[in-house]
Amino acid sequence: MGYQPIQLTDVQRQRFQDDGFLILENFLPIDLTQRLVERMEPLFHGKFETGIYPDEWHWRPGLSLPDVTREMCNGWKSDLTIASVVLSAEIGRLSATLAGWDGARIGQDSLWVKPPHASAIALHQDGAYIDYLEPAAMMTCWIALNDASAADGTLVYAKGSHKWDLIDVEGEFHAPSKDYRWAMLQAAEQAGVTEPELVVVEVPAGGCAFHHGRTWHGLCKTTRTEGVFNSMGLHTIPSKAQFHPTNPQGYIYGRYKRVGDTTMDESFFPILWTKDGYRSPHLATFCEDALLSRKATYSTV
Repeated sequence: MGYQPIQLTDVQRQRFQDDGFLILENFLPIDLTQRLVERMEPLFHGKFETGIYPDEWHWRPGLSLPDVTREMCNGWKSDLTIASVVLSAEIGRLSATLAGWDGARIGQDSLWVKPPHASAIALHQDGAYIDYLEPAAMMTCWIALNDASAADGTLVYAKGSHKWDLIDVEGEFHAPSKDYRWAMLQAAEQAGVTEPELVVVEVPAGGCAFHHGRTWHGLCKTTRTEGVFNSMGLHTIPSKAQFHPTNPQGYIYGRYKRVGDTTMDESFFPILWTKDGYRSPHLATFCEDALLSRKATYSTV
């Protein structure tokens, strides 16, 4: 069965406003998730279909520990199957609708692979990493490419934590040596929350969750003894976002800022969807839109 466009209800929108996230059990059709899974192993072994390297590549075969959670950022630049989902207008439409933006562009993607006994990814706020943007706003669509459970090391949210301040607290990210909740617990204490409620995202393959850029989240430790768990996070930003004129852009994404110009180049940060119908023109020939190509008509919220 092909993709069916999601028309968000008032109840779903309110749930997102209250909780800081919205879980959708059925998002991608199973044949598409299988195609995405098939692309993960070649990517992490350095086989890049387009010939372009991703912006971040955490884990190397033969060099990295086997039980470390693997991450790659902006795999859409390296693989057209990955790009067909990351750059879908539907991702932009749903993200912008929940965030209340006029449109959305891609900030980056994150591809995740968790082998047996894989370490956790510390709870964190995406918004803590984007002070180089103006406005510093982000939405994430996390998609499970295999059936997701706590044993797989799935996504975990701190419910309502998007209402806490965006703060810089102590904590490690990859393979934290402490309790992976450590930084979140510090933030909760500062927010006056004594017992933060954690929600484990357990969905079938193709299920997803959208979350606010301030929502505390992470991947719990994998406890199963066999099999690999694949997922991907699609981080969108407002279509009108620009580089901050003074804040440092960092050693990775700062390379895309032109001298004396805060405009974000659509070659590297394509606009996925806007209310007035604009979408970066080059996307039409760069890759298939894996979601829109599966339905006869396109409808807006």
